[in-house]
Amino acid sequence: MNSLVQPNDIRDVIEADRAHVWHHLTQHKTFETVDPRIFVEGRGMRVWDATGKEYLDAVSGGVWTVNVGFGRESIANAVRDQLVKLNYFANSAGSIPGALFARKLIDKMPGMSRVYYSNSGSEANEKVFKMVRQIAHRHYGGQKYKILYRERDYHGTTIGTLAAAGQPERREQYGPMPPGFVEVPHCLEYRGQYGDIANYGERAAQAIEDVILREGPETIGALCLEPITAGGGVIVPPAGYWETVQDICRRYDILLHIDEVVCGVGRTGKWFGYQNFGIEPDFVTMAKGVASGYAAISCTVTNEKVFNLFKDDPSDPLSFFRDISTFGGCVAGPAAALENMRIIEDENLLENTTLMGERLRANLWELQTRHEVIGDVRGAGLFCGAELVSNRQTKEPVEEKQVQAVVAACLANGVIIGATNRSLPGLNNTLCFSPALIASASDIDEVTGAVDTALTKVFG
Repeated sequence: MNSLVQPNDIRDVIEADRAHVWHHLTQHKTFETVDPRIFVEGRGMRVWDATGKEYLDAVSGGVWTVNVGFGRESIANAVRDQLVKLNYFANSAGSIPGALFARKLIDKMPGMSRVYYSNSGSEANEKVFKMVRQIAHRHYGGQKYKILYRERDYHGTTIGTLAAAGQPERREQYGPMPPGFVEVPHCLEYRGQYGDIANYGERAAQAIEDVILREGPETIGALCLEPITAGGGVIVPPAGYWETVQDICRRYDILLHIDEVVCGVGRTGKWFGYQNFGIEPDFVTMAKGVASGYAAISCTVTNEKVFNLFKDDPSDPLSFFRDISTFGGCVAGPAAALENMRIIEDENLLENTTLMGERLRANLWELQTRHEVIGDVRGAGLFCGAELVSNRQTKEPVEEKQVQAVVAACLANGVIIGATNRSLPGLNNTLCFSPALIASASDIDEVTGAVDTALTKVFG
């Protein structure tokens, strides 16, 4: 392997990291006795750390992002060429990659028509919240300002998006939260709240209507949902859920916001997760897989109905969407996104995602027959979860430290998997898998083989 860091540089790099880098989601007390892990190279589905150890990455860069795999020279070249020609101009003006990617993206999203660029999923979701609030003031006398969000869903790290986080541990110690965000119940049938009923999906959706009626439909501006809940446990809504949600939103004149930051751009085997369910959203937000991490980009996509609400009175200086994202003007993002989308199309990665996703779930179901600790397996495409329980009958969750022990055992064997963590008190018990869309059958088998070994080590 040709490492990007020469052996005699490694200790200096590690010490520089230990002394000066503040890592995400990390308790740094640990680094007083152990070295921080530093990755130096990636190719395909594999990454290497500063010691030369090789890992199979089953979480696409740690946070379900690198959809087309590492080391894509064609994306790097597209970005380099664009940066030399024009690296940036505020998105109050247009750019060639910005226009071309917007058109290509909209071609994949029937019913949608407009793309607003920014640079992170949190920011993309904040844009929707601001649009909803401005619509409320301009067209509803300020009344339809509330935003509904779902228990277990997650929409970002800003204070605004944390106010819409259905994960209590994410919000802890960051309050007080801004008002106007209202939680609706989750829809995980495995941990059903409405008993063992045939139409669970419809009943879970009707729970949203119950909240709307309690709050007053005239006060609700939007409903913000992940198409498949990600960090809250990889939850695929039951049959009948999305059709009922769509009907509820239309009856009460509520805008439907689908957060595709994780599911978007191929992760579920469709271009977007919501397309598995036949719904017609008013907003779709996306980030991670848009450029597979080769450049920072996010998109807030909406339809012409919403767009027209911001140009109803050109004489009013407050009538348009008065927002800017500085790095939404970086042209590297749409340049990378164009090439990222070409790769997915030319290499038939949606089809591969469907096939390898089926293999991943089949392998996990086979493990479930041999490991009592696996209570439920769920997912779509290359986006899967395995919930661990200490008792299948009572569904008592295993302790979070045991879940992390499984993750650590896989890591020691050279396979990186994920798990719900620091999200849901007592329910951070789901192993998460989101390998790149290029995954092969042997990659999938290696991942589940490592899980098999790890479960045996931790639980016997």
